[in-house]
Amino acid sequence: MNTSTRSTARTVGVAARAMALFTVLLGLGYTAVLTVVGQVALPAQANGSLIAGPDGASIGSSLIGQAFTDADGAPLPQYFQSRPSAAGDGYDAGASSGSNLGPENDDLIAAITERREQVAAFNDVAPDDVPADAVTASSSGLDPHISPAYAEIQIERVAAERGIPAADLRSLVQEHTDGPRLGYLGDGTVNVLELNVALDQR
Repeated sequence: MNTSTRSTARTVGVAARAMALFTVLLGLGYTAVLTVVGQVALPAQANGSLIAGPDGASIGSSLIGQAFTDADGAPLPQYFQSRPSAAGDGYDAGASSGSNLGPENDDLIAAITERREQVAAFNDVAPDDVPADAVTASSSGLDPHISPAYAEIQIERVAAERGIPAADLRSLVQEHTDGPRLGYLGDGTVNVLELNVALDQR
């Protein structure tokens, strides 16, 4: 074996050993360490931020929105409603997407106009009182939150359907309203799934 061949073989051997070493360290070791740390320090987040229903079974994640509709797709009046979703058939985590329609698109304008009328009628409010997030989908199509303004126009409807005082329901909404991040980034939000689970647990 000449010098060039031995040098090439040595280089290939070093490369193979390095690849094996870093595969074990970074592909297996690093992943295992992060998994253990996640399960110990942040178990809820590490397991998907799952939310349990009244019977203790997982019914969703606080990170992914879902629709509160009947088998025909009609909104259930006893629940707070989420914002529209353009992900698949709605809140499909495997098809996260917005509509990608621009603000001057005729189809989008027509959809927003129709949604505004439907939301206004469903909640017995004036169309001008319907907030933007009630008629527009988020860029991911999976947003689990609505604005406090959208929650507010739904309070009277949900309270009437459930036979509870609107003032009590308004307090429950406040308990599930998060302020802006770090106190100043963005607007306040209400997690719809968490709020509806709290309603069912009353």
